[in-house]
Amino acid sequence: MGEPVDGVGRVLVVIPTYNEADNVTAIVPRVRAAAPAVDILVADDDSPDGTGTLAEAMAGTDDQVHVLHRPGKEGLGAAYLAGFAWAHERGYDAVVEMDADGSHAPEDLPALLAAARYADVVIGSRWAVGGRVVNWPLRRLLLSRCGNLYARLALGVPVSDATGGYRVYRTAALRAMGLGSVCSQGYSFQVELSRLAHRAGARIVEVPITFAERRHGTSKMSPLIVAEALWRITLWGLRDRWPRRSRVGHDRWP
Repeated sequence: MGEPVDGVGRVLVVIPTYNEADNVTAIVPRVRAAAPAVDILVADDDSPDGTGTLAEAMAGTDDQVHVLHRPGKEGLGAAYLAGFAWAHERGYDAVVEMDADGSHAPEDLPALLAAARYADVVIGSRWAVGGRVVNWPLRRLLLSRCGNLYARLALGVPVSDATGGYRVYRTAALRAMGLGSVCSQGYSFQVELSRLAHRAGARIVEVPITFAERRHGTSKMSPLIVAEALWRITLWGLRDRWPRRSRVGHDRWP
């Protein structure tokens, strides 16, 4: 088990994986080097490329690395919710979301954890002052910028990167957010949690990061995921204008 992080407590980094064999053996050592006190949970969706087996091998030699084997490919949101519940059951004080492909630099994690001393939710932001994106085509840059602008206007969430997936959550904040109502995946999952955190009155802080496109493997982004996000953001925005019709945030979790 890792040691408590100063001002934050026990921290678990959740790394969802599906066919990330080329990346998981690189990202885990980088996290261990960047933040030696934290524990790591690889949440693997039964990857046919052997990602789960590789993660088990690392866990067998390091008691701060753990593996959650899930029955199949159920999506990013479901993997994170399972990781949050795993952390809650074991008494962690904070949970980190991190991609397996290296796009979220583990070397930025100490800065996010430092901000978590004074916040309930910390978002590693590509679009805050000082943040940047490396190796993205103009189309993806525009898509992310416009998507985040739409989310901010439709939902009133005061963050520049509501879709960003590099985050620290206090487990107390997760409980207050009512995660039992979460139903989205992928791109929209991060927006939904941004909305729930804001509605729950969480203290949200953005820390600028450098986001780099993956070097190995295949991106899980697709037009269907983007369309789901736009549809859900529109629906949430309409519901928030008639709060009596919305049950979001009222269900208990876990």
